[in-house]
Amino acid sequence: MNWTLSELAKIYFGQKAMFVEAGVKTGMAVLVDNPLEVGADRIVNGVAAFHKYGGPCIVVDFGTAITFDAISAKGEYVGGVIAPGLEAMTNFLYQRTALLPKLSLKEPRRAIGRSTIGAMLSGAVFGYRGLVREILARIRAEEFPDKKLHIVATGGYARLIAARLPEITAVRPHLTLEGLRIIANLNS
Repeated sequence: MNWTLSELAKIYFGQKAMFVEAGVKTGMAVLVDNPLEVGADRIVNGVAAFHKYGGPCIVVDFGTAITFDAISAKGEYVGGVIAPGLEAMTNFLYQRTALLPKLSLKEPRRAIGRSTIGAMLSGAVFGYRGLVREILARIRAEEFPDKKLHIVATGGYARLIAARLPEITAVRPHLTLEGLRIIANLNS
C-alpha cells in the first residue's frame, strides 16, 4: 500500500510521499516498551494535541477501535489503552445474533429502551460513555494525579460520545490531519 501511495504522489504531485514511521521527526519521544508497536495515527494525534493544548493531555480517538493516548507535560508519549470501537461492537451484535438489527448510532432518548433499537442505542452510547469515563479516571489516577489535564476527542464518533462527557475538554474532528501537517513541517 505504501508503495502505491508513493507512486501516486510522484505521478500526481511530483514529489515523494512521507510516511510517519521510524526515522521521521515527530518531536515526540515514545516512552513505551516497543515504540515500533505504537500506531502512527496515535503518535500523530499526540503531536497535534500537545502542539495545540500543551501537556499533559490525553487523546481519545473514536475510530474502528477506541484509543486513549497519554502525553506527558514534556510532550512524551507515555502509553495508552485500546478497546473495541463503538461501530465494531454494534456490528458484532448484529452479525452474531438472530434478532438484533443493524443500528444507526445516535443519541438515545432515554436509558431504558422501549424497543430493541432503543435498548441497543442506550447500551451502546451510554455504555461507551461509561467506558470512556472509567478509563480516563484510571489514566488520570495512574499518570496525572493532581495535574491540570487536557482531554481531546477525535474520530468518527467523538461528537456523539463526547457530547455529554464533561471530562473531555475539546473535540477536534481533524486532529490527525493537524498532526500530519505539524510533522510534515518538521521534516521539510
